[in-house]
Amino acid sequence: MYGWIWRHLPGPTWFKVIEVIIILAAIIYGLFEHLFPYLNELIRPIDTTISPDMQ
Repeated sequence: MYGWIWRHLPGPTWFKVIEVIIILAAIIYGLFEHLFPYLNELIRPIDTTISPDMQ
């Protein structure tokens, strides 16, 4: 799969490396800015606190 993606990216090797870095950065940005906040709204973590007497 990675070989197929690498072969279909245009340009020389140094340019392909830059393209891969940009693509990965865009994917990570999309996850942190859109998907993870959306999932946080769907799956609410339990609000827990530690009371002073439990320390």
